[in-house]
Amino acid sequence: MSALGRKQTLSFIEKLRPFALTSEIWHHCSSMGIKMKFTTIFMLFFVSCANAAEVRISHCKGACPTGAPDTNDLIVTPIYALSNNPETKFADWVAYQVTRATIGTSADHNRSWRADPQLDDDETLEPDDYQGASNALGTDRGHQAPLAAFSGTVFWRITNYLSNITPQKKALNQGPWMRLEARVRDAAYRLNGVYVVTGPLYEAATEFLPLADETHKVPSGYWKIIVKNNDAVGFIMEQNAERNMEECETVTPLLDIERRSGLTFFPNLNLND
Repeated sequence: MSALGRKQTLSFIEKLRPFALTSEIWHHCSSMGIKMKFTTIFMLFFVSCANAAEVRISHCKGACPTGAPDTNDLIVTPIYALSNNPETKFADWVAYQVTRATIGTSADHNRSWRADPQLDDDETLEPDDYQGASNALGTDRGHQAPLAAFSGTVFWRITNYLSNITPQKKALNQGPWMRLEARVRDAAYRLNGVYVVTGPLYEAATEFLPLADETHKVPSGYWKIIVKNNDAVGFIMEQNAERNMEECETVTPLLDIERRSGLTFFPNLNLND
């Protein structure tokens, strides 16, 4: 990042310093038509219908993102909601809330990958589709709703459903993306909960999973937005990001994330970003 770009980024962070969310996440940085599918009776606790035309999903702050294709499947689980794109085979967005109670230690939890049982076979990938990708492409199976954010719940296993997974370069997944997820958990613990919405970008040609037998499209980048009350901060990271890249350098205005993702976020809220 150029000196001017870094100065602008730090100025942006300083502008947000009074807000509790930004102070928690950026203490380190500043110093440096849809089909709907629900998971069993648990959704009685997570979905409330205000009227026949309005469905509220508690994983989304205010309202879930709009703008995804009408052919997408809206999947709602006890710990996250997502909009699965049957063309790309990945979720266009995943929304969830991280709290003190949901956070746990993921080291002892296995990564038992499964196709999402709520989706048809031609709408999602299967575990075998990822075979050979680690060596050929240098990718991990990257969670969108992170396992560690929900290891404190009995539902942590569903974070391993492949509808919640994308092929993510190891340097990104194990570097700045992982550090950002850790900062989200820290903010959630200190602030007693934050909302998150995250998803992929398709802005450049990428390689396919070498042994996948379904058509799919690997993301070229990712975005993430963290919200507490009416304060928000957004990020975009490219798929080819360096492992040692500072997550602070990827702060992105929400309007830019909307433009690049084609989605509209928090239409009922007046957020400070």
